[in-house]
Amino acid sequence: MENIIICRCSDLSLKDIRDLIEDGYTTVEEIKRISRAGMGSCQGRTCSQLIMREIAKITGKNISEQKDSVTRPPTIGIKLKTIADGSEDND
Repeated sequence: MENIIICRCSDLSLKDIRDLIEDGYTTVEEIKRISRAGMGSCQGRTCSQLIMREIAKITGKNISEQKDSVTRPPTIGIKLKTIADGSEDND
């Protein structure tokens, strides 16, 4: 069961999340910063609630008492060639 993937974007399993909580990271924001959970293309839409549930299970902290992490959606992808060429076009 601990092999279940919680964060598909960062390939983090339930065991990874539980280990982080046991190490003292007890907020979604802390776990996000140490593991990149919730920083992928979905911006935590899938994993943040699952992480909050695990925090509640292990620490006894109610989910309603927890804060969700801040989302910062990506703006627009830029090809490395564009940067290397110094062009402002995003072709």
